[in-house]
Amino acid sequence: MQKIEFADSAQSTIGVEWEIALVDRDGADLCSIAEEVLNRLKIQAGLDLDQDHPTIKPELLMNTVEIVTGVHNTVGQASNELRENVRLLIETTAPLGVDLYSAGSHPFAAPTSQPVTDKDRYAKLIDRTQWWGRQMVIYGVHVHVGLDSREKALPITDGLINYQPHFQALSASSPYWGGEDTGYASQRALMFQQLPAAGIPVHFNSWSEYEAYVADMTYTGVIDDVSEIRWDVRPVPRLGTVEMRICDGVSSLADIEAITALTQCLVHDMSLSLEAGYKIPVMPPWFRVENKWRAARYGLDAIIILNAQGDEMLVTDHLRQEVERLTPVAEQLGCVDELQGIIRLIERGAEYQLQRQVFAASGGDFSAVVRDNVARLHSL
Repeated sequence: MQKIEFADSAQSTIGVEWEIALVDRDGADLCSIAEEVLNRLKIQAGLDLDQDHPTIKPELLMNTVEIVTGVHNTVGQASNELRENVRLLIETTAPLGVDLYSAGSHPFAAPTSQPVTDKDRYAKLIDRTQWWGRQMVIYGVHVHVGLDSREKALPITDGLINYQPHFQALSASSPYWGGEDTGYASQRALMFQQLPAAGIPVHFNSWSEYEAYVADMTYTGVIDDVSEIRWDVRPVPRLGTVEMRICDGVSSLADIEAITALTQCLVHDMSLSLEAGYKIPVMPPWFRVENKWRAARYGLDAIIILNAQGDEMLVTDHLRQEVERLTPVAEQLGCVDELQGIIRLIERGAEYQLQRQVFAASGGDFSAVVRDNVARLHSL
């Protein structure tokens, strides 16, 4: 069995990945010109076209680009980098008649009509997953948090999954799919888990169990590389991080700051608990599954399961408690205001709620939903 090394990383440093769709300004439909946009960015940066841009990357679909930050100590630093790169993207796409959009899904685009980026790993994914793979017109926000010890990786993965419904409810932004209201706050949450090795992570009692799992998955051809394990929360050995991948795409940089702050504070708090000799509670797998479904279905109105005993609470009530509990941690990390953004998000409403409000006010115009999202993203 091959050993999986866990890279050195400074505790509680952060990095953010923001998936952004390209939409036609006139019709508000998806626009598959990521390659042209990326080539323009490379030329501006003085790069050859066969080189990768350092911070703006291709994704599975040609209508998508992904902004990837470097490693930062504070949420404010990561946010500033995101802001700079979004502004760079806007400057590049504006002359093309293209706007930037980010939500869990596009409200009316035909999923199976979206061209796939010309890369071997994407072609293999679509060939293997067929209809499900062709449905993956979805966008998300991922947050990496550095860990100074490999022994923290799996317990903190379990710990963050306890907060799956919280992150899902806060970011839920995909109520519409192919021009239809699904009745869910997050269609993306349930769609993405159809891919192999995606969804809720497996619980392991030791790193060697995790290594054995990866070896089995590789040997049987489920994955070619550990990076193809696409869990909602996962350790990332090559970076020395735990990655929170629960969230739908969101259009507001302030919301990304809030979500990043909550992630960083939770991980730092769990790290301190582990160092003090405490164990992080592991939710029974059936409660994990139920919590994910409830948050995907009901969003901020979800009543979630808090612990192995089955105690329940409205997710927004528990979030308010957690923000208060974590405020001293946020003071240590320099993200008090960003963490308070969780409360502001709750009071304003989540993206899925805003989308439904705009849809109703516009008399059922999906393009109005897209343009409202675009306006929020472009106003950063």
